[in-house]
Amino acid sequence: MKNMNESERRKVVPRVCIIGGKAAPGYEIAKKIIKLCHAVAEKVNNDAEVGDLLKVIFIPDYNVSVAEMVIPGSDLSQHISTAGHEASGTGSMKFLMNGCLLLATADGSTVEIIEEIGAENMFLFGAKAHEVPKLREKGALYGVPIQFARVIRMVRDGYFGFKDYFKSLCDTVEEGKDFYLLGSDFSSYLEAQAMADREFVNEEKWTRMSILSTGGSGRFSSDRTIEEYAEQTWGIKPCKCPF
Repeated sequence: MKNMNESERRKVVPRVCIIGGKAAPGYEIAKKIIKLCHAVAEKVNNDAEVGDLLKVIFIPDYNVSVAEMVIPGSDLSQHISTAGHEASGTGSMKFLMNGCLLLATADGSTVEIIEEIGAENMFLFGAKAHEVPKLREKGALYGVPIQFARVIRMVRDGYFGFKDYFKSLCDTVEEGKDFYLLGSDFSSYLEAQAMADREFVNEEKWTRMSILSTGGSGRFSSDRTIEEYAEQTWGIKPCKCPF
């Protein structure tokens, strides 16, 4: 973005990236990731060349009350766990029901969402669960895209500050230690982001995808879930209210 000419900058779809989450007390890497989010936000939000084309916001103490405000106002929600590592969380379902489009790996509840609304109404990227073990076996041999290597180098060199503090974080994704395959999925991730940008400016298509997302979310209603648990797991039937 900083190297774009004026003509290229006019084609950029402005974004506000909102990040929220918490780290467990003893999860050092998670804490460093949150610190890096803040460091990147400080750099990006105060860069005159970037201006209003990109803003980064980290929401502290993210909880249900905050989610009730954030989710209905979101255009694109990212669910980027490495395929095969995420339990079937409900976060993506909540965004889906509110008409937000998903940019995601085929993991966890995303797999079920694909079955309901179709992959064509989402922005999918990354390795599939059955491909992950083979990619891990290759380790450093699978190679990483130049964009990913450049990002890690910027962090290592202290572009976002706290050079020594982030060293151990960078160590987790280099020299064959990239357990979660960030480097392997990175090119696919960028392609999905570019596709989201292209579709966003097509208001009619984006609206259609949004409507189909909400319309196909009925399976994830708590009513259906409770009914199935009652019938198939607990073996109980509803009783009439005596009043």
